[in-house]
Amino acid sequence: MSQQDRPSRATEAFFGRRRGKPVRPAQAAALESGLDAYRLDLTADAPSDLRTLFETEVSTVRLEIGFGGGEHLLQRAIEAPTTGFIGVEPFVNGMAKMMMAVRARPLANLRVHDDDATRLLDWLPPASLDGIDLLYPDPWPKKKHWKRRFVSPVNLERFARVLKPGSKFRFASDIDTYVNWTLLHCRAHGAFAWQAAEAADWHRPYEGWPGTRYEAKAIREGRRPAYLTFVRK
Repeated sequence: MSQQDRPSRATEAFFGRRRGKPVRPAQAAALESGLDAYRLDLTADAPSDLRTLFETEVSTVRLEIGFGGGEHLLQRAIEAPTTGFIGVEPFVNGMAKMMMAVRARPLANLRVHDDDATRLLDWLPPASLDGIDLLYPDPWPKKKHWKRRFVSPVNLERFARVLKPGSKFRFASDIDTYVNWTLLHCRAHGAFAWQAAEAADWHRPYEGWPGTRYEAKAIREGRRPAYLTFVRK
């Protein structure tokens, strides 16, 4: 996508703080070396075939936006070595944790982006992804901040552009208002069909779901997660 065709980011700020506690020296070293090895270079043109981004032969490519500490992304990448995974996490501490993990266990089917996910989405070629996961994104619970939620008409248009027909957008959250928000926005967009035959379907974790620390905390505090799946028409 050319610069002039990219949606404006003047009002977009979908993630909060970039840093938490200071990273330890070992984490800082792993972060520096890991980003050198795994970070995507968005200053270069995106390849027409995303499979060429990986050091190993992969058959499909998936994107996870906001992987947090990387629990889900790491397990998926280990379990599916013939799938290429692109992980986005602008929070330095989360990326440092992930880079520590791949230093101990390198993954040839992984690439990462440590900045705004919309920049990556605009960089990707049309119909190039086999799936997008948006798991426990920042809910921005105050109504005045709802415009900062990642699920929005402009970002759903980005998803629709880069997803292949028949591929899936998966969304998980423990915040009821954000779940309803996502259902309404996906229905209004028109490019996504919600896959749920009965009420129990959207409270059933995805197959092989490893869980996350955030999810465990939500359950302890009495919030019931929802797992939505939308198919790109």
